[in-house]
Amino acid sequence: MRNKSIILLLSMAIVYAMASINMPLPKGKRTKKATGNAVIVDSLLQGKHPDVADSSRFAGVDTTKMDSLQLAIYHHNKQIDDSIRADSVMRARSNGIDAPVIYSADDSIVYDATTGTAYLYGNSKVNYENMKLASDKVYMNLDSNTVRATGTADSTEEGGIKGKPIFTMGKDEYKTDTMAFNFKSKKGLIKGIYTEQQEGFLTGEVAKRDSTGVIYLQHGRYTTCDKPHPDFYIALSRAKVRPGKDVVFGPAYLVVADVPLPLAIPYGFFPFSKKYSSGFIMPSYGDEKDRGFYLRDGGYYFAISDKWDLKLLGEIYTKGSWGVTAASNYRKRYRYSGAFLFSYQNTKTGDKGLPDYAEQESFKLQWNHRQDPKANPYSSLAASVNFATLSYERNNLTSMYNPQTLTQSTRTSSVSWSTTFSSIGLSLSATTNLAQNMRDSSIQMTLPDLNISLSRFYPFKRKHAVGKERWYEKISMSYTGQLSNSISTKEDRFLHSNLFKDWKNAFQHSIPVQANFTLFNYINVTPSFNFTDRMYSKKILRSWDGVKQKEVNDTTYGFHNVYNWSFGMSASTKLYGFWTPSRKLFGDKIQAIRHVITPQVSFSYSPNFGARRYGYYDSYQYTDASGNVKLVEYSPYQEELYGVPGKYKTEMISWDVSNNIEMKIKSDKDSTGFRKISIIDELGASMSYNAAADFHRWSDLSVRLRLKWWKNYTFSMNAQFATYAYELDASGKPYVGNHTEWGYGRFPRFQGMSQNFSFTLNPEKLKKWFGHKDDTDDDKVTESSDGPDTDIESNMDDDLEKGKYAAKKKRGDIAETDDNGYMSFNMPWSLTIGYGITMRENTAGRFNTRTMRYPYKFSQTLNVSGNIRISDGWNINFSSGYDFENHAMSMTTASLSRDLHCFNMSASVVLAPYTSYNFTFRCNASTLTDALKYDKRSGISNAVQWY
Repeated sequence: MRNKSIILLLSMAIVYAMASINMPLPKGKRTKKATGNAVIVDSLLQGKHPDVADSSRFAGVDTTKMDSLQLAIYHHNKQIDDSIRADSVMRARSNGIDAPVIYSADDSIVYDATTGTAYLYGNSKVNYENMKLASDKVYMNLDSNTVRATGTADSTEEGGIKGKPIFTMGKDEYKTDTMAFNFKSKKGLIKGIYTEQQEGFLTGEVAKRDSTGVIYLQHGRYTTCDKPHPDFYIALSRAKVRPGKDVVFGPAYLVVADVPLPLAIPYGFFPFSKKYSSGFIMPSYGDEKDRGFYLRDGGYYFAISDKWDLKLLGEIYTKGSWGVTAASNYRKRYRYSGAFLFSYQNTKTGDKGLPDYAEQESFKLQWNHRQDPKANPYSSLAASVNFATLSYERNNLTSMYNPQTLTQSTRTSSVSWSTTFSSIGLSLSATTNLAQNMRDSSIQMTLPDLNISLSRFYPFKRKHAVGKERWYEKISMSYTGQLSNSISTKEDRFLHSNLFKDWKNAFQHSIPVQANFTLFNYINVTPSFNFTDRMYSKKILRSWDGVKQKEVNDTTYGFHNVYNWSFGMSASTKLYGFWTPSRKLFGDKIQAIRHVITPQVSFSYSPNFGARRYGYYDSYQYTDASGNVKLVEYSPYQEELYGVPGKYKTEMISWDVSNNIEMKIKSDKDSTGFRKISIIDELGASMSYNAAADFHRWSDLSVRLRLKWWKNYTFSMNAQFATYAYELDASGKPYVGNHTEWGYGRFPRFQGMSQNFSFTLNPEKLKKWFGHKDDTDDDKVTESSDGPDTDIESNMDDDLEKGKYAAKKKRGDIAETDDNGYMSFNMPWSLTIGYGITMRENTAGRFNTRTMRYPYKFSQTLNVSGNIRISDGWNINFSSGYDFENHAMSMTTASLSRDLHCFNMSASVVLAPYTSYNFTFRCNASTLTDALKYDKRSGISNAVQWY
């Protein structure tokens, strides 16, 4: 049994050893034994690629004639051979290129089989992965994975070379004279390289590129000038370029207009990061008379994230002054954005130990925050903080040369938050306000100012109305509550103030109730009732100290409630009048003239809250030094935030009349065939009569006029006419008596008016007025983005500043020429004139007893600003004015700027009272603006007196 088992195993081993996928069924003597692992290759496949031979190895095998054992052996060997072939293919590919090489040429392609080199002529292009090469001549060898590119000599082309190689890899582009590149190692040798890195341009005689993309330059140049022959450049003996990151270079010197300057540095670098990156900020240097030489605005920039950053700056002076500044910007898309700045200065002037020595500490705080409306439609937070101590702007060098900042008299700051509950119509808001007077260092602050308001609702309205609306359903009411905490003090006392003694606290409630009815289909009647309640935390009682002969105040703290109410009713309607002019006299141009009269009469009533039972008013009497007994009436709440109710009873009847006149004419420019012209947009008058008053029952007459006769200008004027006439007392001094002007047969006394005009004149308007403007003329004046921002808080006139920069135009590279080839004369300019006049009674003048009038006093202001662009790149700006009261010129400024393509030169002069000059010459590119610059300024203390 054991022998049979051994014989069976040996037979199976012999069968497996003799097995072959090409072994046919036994046919006697024609059958040959195949050795193991032998590969039979058809003679037709000899000389072909191995892959072809392997693929055809199993092509003629008929598996239908095999038994199960042979079929299993066939599949087993086929799987092994396929894996072997795959490994050999991968090994072959690992020694070559990894992707297809796509190439083309417009002229011809020549392939040299002996060397395996392809020659491409005429606008040749080679693309491999993310690398692209374009040149007039390209030599490519796929065996060595190298490519060489050159241009073709052509005297008609710029530089005598046509089709210089342009190599692009990713986002980086390199223009060269000749280059050689290896696809596999990604290394290259370049001659005459030219590449752009953000704002700068790099050139080099010889450059090498390693496998990581770093370029090593020899005899290179770096410039921010985009001209083929740059105006300036920094000559680099050698440099290392990391595309998109930085350039590190060795000894370098500055060349301007091909003239080397003795300005050299041993080494340096230029950052090219396209993302936020941290780094040092170069300081500026100079000298100031009182504080000595300085280094300022130098520090470090922290690129913390894409959402916010931080900039720390410092300044130091040789005489001991120093300062630090922290600035940050933050932004979260679709949520909020803002900026924060804090600056501290320690200023020392004079010599220590001498009487002229002084030391001042000052600081400035700015915070701007804006919430995106899409972030939360029901809640918002906004901030605009601009606080500085009185001495900060005087000690800050930047403010010294900015007349608008230096002459700014007030600063305001506010932080507000609000939220709305739309389901119930309730809204909450909290505000912090700060008003700062820069002349006397006084501040007025409200912290906080809380407001609660409930929108109008109809308490008697039925939820399921049936039939007509009832009269009581038209009654509506609302609620407004305000809680305030305010203080008025000086800067140095603010932090030492007491919350209860120095701050004023109050809470006010207001509940208006009103309704709207229509009488006789034409008259709108609106009755109203208002209730106001005030809650104070203190009151001040006054008395007379007979010993010291002065008034004494006694402040008591506690809860004090002060309320008042009033009732009113008003009625208004509209009266229309139409007049059609006679066709015989006026033709058919005028279709109709409409006159609209809007009269309004109102009545209001409020009781006498000065009665003793309310306790809102009190009095005391005293005997002065002359023995006269005097009575002083006062209110213990008159200094509180929301005041005190009126002392006297009010039964006021008021009337107002408004007129509007329009004309309808035919017009071909309107699609309807007609258009309206406003003759008088509004002519109105208002007056009131208090039946409960014992003295001066009639109010003054107010008249208003508004005309819209011009497309871009609206004329408006308000005037006051006094009702009561002047009378003379026993000593002959005039006073306003209780007799009206019309009682003396005179028209109400004109008290004054004010009017401001502003007009901008430029060549386009002159062409429009005195000539026909060419339709092809595109040289229209538009609002320029240059100049200061007139939306920020300042004492600048918006129209004047816009007019000053209105004539600025983008500089063109090529001057315009006329039909004869001469340069066209074009000097854009703009002139803005602002004039204001105020007419008032001069009560300080001499009274005319014959006309019973004071003389009138006129106050006038005149401001002029403009811009002249004398040629491409040259701009002159100026602004001035005249003070008619002091008969002197107001602050006058003038500036001259010159765009030098790569540089910008500007000079400005500010005349008295803040006389100074400023000259600046600096590079336009942001990467070099702090390094290549020259500033020369004068200080206020050593200002030049020009006249």
